[in-house]
Amino acid sequence: MIKVMSVFGTRPEAIKMCPLVKRLEQDPEVKSIVCLTGQHREMLWQVIDIFGIRVRYNLDIMQPGQTLTTITTSILEKMEQILKKERPDIVLVHGDTTTSFAAALAAFYQQIPVGHVEAGLRTFDRYSPFPEEMNRCLTGRIAGLHFAPTENNKKNLENENITTGVYVTGNTVIDAFATTVRDDYEYKDEDLKKIDLTQKRLILMTAHRRENLGEPLEQICRAVKRIVVDFPDVAVIYPVHMNPAVRETAERILGGTDRIHLIKPLDVEDMHNLMARSYFVMTDSGGLQEEAPACGVPVLVLRTETERPEAAEAGTVKVVGVEEDSIYDHARRLLTDHTAYEQMAKAVNPYGDGHAGERIAGILREWWKES
Repeated sequence: MIKVMSVFGTRPEAIKMCPLVKRLEQDPEVKSIVCLTGQHREMLWQVIDIFGIRVRYNLDIMQPGQTLTTITTSILEKMEQILKKERPDIVLVHGDTTTSFAAALAAFYQQIPVGHVEAGLRTFDRYSPFPEEMNRCLTGRIAGLHFAPTENNKKNLENENITTGVYVTGNTVIDAFATTVRDDYEYKDEDLKKIDLTQKRLILMTAHRRENLGEPLEQICRAVKRIVVDFPDVAVIYPVHMNPAVRETAERILGGTDRIHLIKPLDVEDMHNLMARSYFVMTDSGGLQEEAPACGVPVLVLRTETERPEAAEAGTVKVVGVEEDSIYDHARRLLTDHTAYEQMAKAVNPYGDGHAGERIAGILREWWKES
């Protein structure tokens, strides 16, 4: 059997890794071990519970005032003993978090191969998003197996002279919908239960990225407020990140506005089902750029660039920047131009068919047999 250790520590990672872990747990040729770093805590365990994943190790590194340095050093120190004890045949990490880079580095120090799930995403700006762009670049240099969601991601790796061990698999987040989205779903969040989601065109909004804090987030919020004021048939739901800087701006500009609902962060089931029932999504999140198109929901990206150009090329998302007028104008067009809306809603999602985990499991088995 191949012993596979999957390491992740944030809610977005868990959403994308849990479908793969479930697939590995079902494979008789795989011994699956899950190690959480605990870079996130409550939000992370919500996802684990929904997918029913068995966790062997939890580093529980989260602490008040944690920094990129403390996250990295804590993971390196704690992973060392676990890797020495378990000696997995391969360590899987995901995407671009500090957990992913630190876990990959810890595995490298023990000369254990690394597989990088969601490999090859690039903005080509080392400071945007920060620190994610450099995390994924460094993880890509360490990894020996690269599971790229799209052909474009594969080409990015080839341009960096990473040409062996690269596989196009689709994105595992699409696999998650088989578990999370249901026609008869009933929301668990008490705030959502109080909101009538049937009478208005619903915009789901998220905004929390580090580079958007301050003036960019203020402009985003002002644009959203204008949209709601000008379109009485529109309601906005904004699950506000726990970061105090995000909450202060959101509450100061959007708080108390009719038809704008500022609620606490949602678990993955509530979020996916809310997204599937939304008219469109406004977000600076990477994951929602992949998830919403799977439900036929257009996405306006509240950033100046994206590491997911396939979605923009396919027409499922549009990068609208962080300036108030640009955000407002693009949202207004989706609300008034039915043809423009339909073009985005009916564009083909470039991130796969929901079988990425199955492909990755098969690649791991073949890699092990050939090793």
